[in-house]
Amino acid sequence: MAVATVTTEPLRKPLRKKRLPAGRPREWYVSHNRRLKAMRLTIALLDSGVYQPSTADNARIRATADRLAMHPPSDTTCRMVRALIRYGR
Repeated sequence: MAVATVTTEPLRKPLRKKRLPAGRPREWYVSHNRRLKAMRLTIALLDSGVYQPSTADNARIRATADRLAMHPPSDTTCRMVRALIRYGR
């Protein structure tokens, strides 16, 4: 029986990014990038063992962003991260 190994190592080669569609309002791009950032932070927090939104305070989320070499997230992005942890099952 084969045993799957789980690793938290980052991918060796990053995935290729697609260009965003042109012609959308600026707010669409802002919210799209905010959602992407929140998802990346949520995945990193879940990988590090944070499974409850109550333990994901702004300081912990911002420390995770710093560890991932991202700009510190806004309060709105931090709320989105907690919502993803809470409802993203």
